[in-house]
Amino acid sequence: MKNSVSRQHIYLIVLSLFLSVFVLIFSFGVLIPKGNEYRLQRNELQKVDRLLRKKQDFQINTILKLKKLQKSNRRIIKAFDTTFDPEYFEKENKKFFSKLSIKSVNLKKTEKNFTMYEVNASSQIDSPTSFYKFLDALNKSNWIVKVQFPIKFQHESGMINSSFKLQIYCNNRETNASTSAFEAK
Repeated sequence: MKNSVSRQHIYLIVLSLFLSVFVLIFSFGVLIPKGNEYRLQRNELQKVDRLLRKKQDFQINTILKLKKLQKSNRRIIKAFDTTFDPEYFEKENKKFFSKLSIKSVNLKKTEKNFTMYEVNASSQIDSPTSFYKFLDALNKSNWIVKVQFPIKFQHESGMINSSFKLQIYCNNRETNASTSAFEAK
């Protein structure tokens, strides 16, 4: 018996072998390394994506906390933005004293974000209770006020003379103009 293989069959077999070898070389030489590189980049992208989501969640939570604090501390922020007026201060707080006089108002120091005034005041009261009512009213006043201790009390002719220092803090409008406009949404 004679086996006869035609020329077309030989071309077909050689072409099949050539294509098989080409596919194997292409697979192991190009596709598999690129697939590993793709997998590594995909894992890196997933890590970056998780980190980004975590940062965005942190930012959202921080903004929500800020808005909540702005809303609950609206009076304090407004007081910080109020410019100190000695005449208005004296007018507002005279009701707690028989006599109230502001001796001096000094611009003590200017920081980057705020200005601090030092106020020397003297007063005449009939009882220490009215002074404590004055201190309570300072907490609800239009300014951020710090009372400097000690407070000097002297009893004279049925009245109590007192002298004390206050520090009033205001927003520094020149350098902090962007934050002086308060908006709590």
